[in-house]
Amino acid sequence: MIIFKFEPIYKQRVWGGVSLRTKFNRNINLKSQKIGEAWEIVDREDAMSVISSGKWRGKSLRSIIFENSSDIMGPNWEKNKRFPILVKWLDCQERLSLQVHPPAKIAHQLKGEPKTENWYVVDAKKDAALFVGLKKKIKKSTFKKAIAEEKVEAICHRIKSQSGDSILVESGRLHAIDGGNLILEIQQNSDTTYRVYDWGRLGIDQKPRELHVEKSLKCIDFDDIKPSTMKSKGFSETTLADCKHFRIKKLKIGNRKEKLLKLKNVDCSIVHVISGTIKIGSYKVSAGEQVISPFSSKCLIKSFENSTLLITDSFSK
Repeated sequence: MIIFKFEPIYKQRVWGGVSLRTKFNRNINLKSQKIGEAWEIVDREDAMSVISSGKWRGKSLRSIIFENSSDIMGPNWEKNKRFPILVKWLDCQERLSLQVHPPAKIAHQLKGEPKTENWYVVDAKKDAALFVGLKKKIKKSTFKKAIAEEKVEAICHRIKSQSGDSILVESGRLHAIDGGNLILEIQQNSDTTYRVYDWGRLGIDQKPRELHVEKSLKCIDFDDIKPSTMKSKGFSETTLADCKHFRIKKLKIGNRKEKLLKLKNVDCSIVHVISGTIKIGSYKVSAGEQVISPFSSKCLIKSFENSTLLITDSFSK
């Protein structure tokens, strides 16, 4: 069996913290106490995953797909096409900006990329919450006035977050993550974000961060009223998200159990270990790690302890 494990790329953020160090016992070679993001799997010009172990150690995700596109992604995959999924850890010690990603129908016009993402809450402090959508239907002019008067929080839909919650944040959905959340974000391979409001905060450089109000107003779905999270506690296996860009399943495996995730020549998949420790072939995969299981390889998981996994697939079309 073949899997690909990668070196994370860490990003300092004004809202970040130290949970990636403490939760997953990671040795992060940055002095900052505000590590907000770990890009676990990415294939972009400005950020590129590099394989961390095995015979392909040191090779980039882009190069292995270019050289072995059929084996990794499937027989119909164009070798120059980027890996379509970007996986991040988000350590949100403080509230993120209120933001939106452009829908496909206007992304090109705005010189951006569409971005649908899914949040899976791994840890949430007592008062942690998520902002998603609006409390009620309002006019665009009313929303713009609320921004100017710094009253926008009152019209946003805020949901208390709990460990195990999941929500699909499609392009056009107004959103923000409140402080106190540790989240695994699985998304389209895009880095286009339009900041609507930043709560009056200064950036790491002690200057106000750029806002994109006019672009945001063209993207926000003002009919998106009071969406809800999916509660997955108590399920041993369930589907968290199933959209045209990807599918995400949650799977719990008992101590010293086996689970065949896929056969050879059936889809390319990503295995995300939320808790516990597993083995795939000769590779040990621990909590917090993500691996790619290529199209050409079967994926048989053996658990060393009770483990919770997410599986992302249906993206290599």
